[in-house]
Amino acid sequence: MINLILASGNAHKAQEFSELFDPLVMRVEAAPRKLEVVEDGLSYFENAFLKAQAYYKEFKVPVLSDDSGINVAALPDELGVQSAYFGGTGLMDSERAELLLIKMQGLENREAYFSCVLCVYLNEKEIFYFEGRMQGSVGHTYRGTGGFGYDPVFIPSDGGGELTVAELGEWKNKNSHRAVAVGLAQKFFSQRS
Repeated sequence: MINLILASGNAHKAQEFSELFDPLVMRVEAAPRKLEVVEDGLSYFENAFLKAQAYYKEFKVPVLSDDSGINVAALPDELGVQSAYFGGTGLMDSERAELLLIKMQGLENREAYFSCVLCVYLNEKEIFYFEGRMQGSVGHTYRGTGGFGYDPVFIPSDGGGELTVAELGEWKNKNSHRAVAVGLAQKFFSQRS
């Protein structure tokens, strides 16, 4: 079993990861305190690495970090690695999701996908990455109370209809971009001797 601390101050992410990982393979705990890490990478991989490296240097234990976001085909330069800052600082998750709906009004191409890159930073010589994606589209309304971020406006392709991720709690736990990345990490580490 691998013990990791999570490089994040996001309580939702910590809870989600603890539910996704098999505790017999990997156990994830909250970091002793949140660090302010400048996420100025140009990709999810770079930002995940920056967070993992900073937490490893500070706490000297193996770290799990992630960088994730929503990628919208019609707005290629506005979201992605900047998803958490869409619309500027100081907005709540719901306000960012509502802003996305406003910007998408009248646009036919609503294709989008969530991406999650995990960085497992065991030490300075053993750094592993795992990427998960969830394909779908941006809906037309804000629906659902589950999840967080852009979940209430994202309709997954494999969700079985017009429900948003925020309306698909059980389904999300097994099929989200984070769940896919976690599955890849668990498979890799369970087979590693």
